[in-house]
Amino acid sequence: MSVLTFDRHRAEITGQAGRLLSHVEGVPLTAPVPSCPGWTVAHLLRHVTGALTWAGTVVAGRAAEPVPHDIVDDVEPRPGDDRSTLTTGLARAAERLSGALAEAGPDTAVWSPGPLATTGFWARRMAHETAVHRADAALAAGVRYTLDDAVALDALDEWTAFAALPEAYGPRPGAPDLLGPGRTLRFEAVGTAADPLGEWLIDLTGTAPVRRRAAERAAVTVRGTPGDLLLAVYRRPVPEGAVEVLGDAALFDLWRTRAGFWLEE
Repeated sequence: MSVLTFDRHRAEITGQAGRLLSHVEGVPLTAPVPSCPGWTVAHLLRHVTGALTWAGTVVAGRAAEPVPHDIVDDVEPRPGDDRSTLTTGLARAAERLSGALAEAGPDTAVWSPGPLATTGFWARRMAHETAVHRADAALAAGVRYTLDDAVALDALDEWTAFAALPEAYGPRPGAPDLLGPGRTLRFEAVGTAADPLGEWLIDLTGTAPVRRRAAERAAVTVRGTPGDLLLAVYRRPVPEGAVEVLGDAALFDLWRTRAGFWLEE
């Protein structure tokens, strides 16, 4: 269940894209992105543009079959990739996706890499994709990153739901098995006064992962403000002491490394 509305997701796609571009204004395209090893600002801009374009292709074409995502993975700068080309391309990709979503509405059936094969999936996914990559842009620029609590909570709700899909826990060469006795993770988003704003439990003790919206004891509890908790789940750096990891920290590290595999299925 989405915390935000479809129209809010659409607005966040263009809003987050605009703020991302404002972060890197004046930053050299060759500047490194600390949270994405090996990437420069140019790589980041190409990736975000590719992701938005990919989603826009799915939505505008009402795709019923998988659409190749080479454009998302091909981040190497090309001749002619100057600042104007890259920034204008990203802004236009965000606007085109938002427009295609507005035309389609939230419930149109389209292919998706997740379990929800609707245009609503893409609105939510791309709002959060752009918001998290805005954090990468802020790190590259050395500026402070903040995210509205409602957006961060919605992104946490999405990630914990999809990261509990069986696809994320299938056999992978050299990857430790996540399922096992006593393996539970609790995520607690708190406000500035430590008031609970959202809680999720990932239960890996059975034959398949289960997610519950519940405050239960777990092998590891990860606690922070919505924005900081989201960054930690996405393996982005957070200020020292901003996120508490209480209990089995190794389980949390393993889980967040594996949690995004549903996107690859």
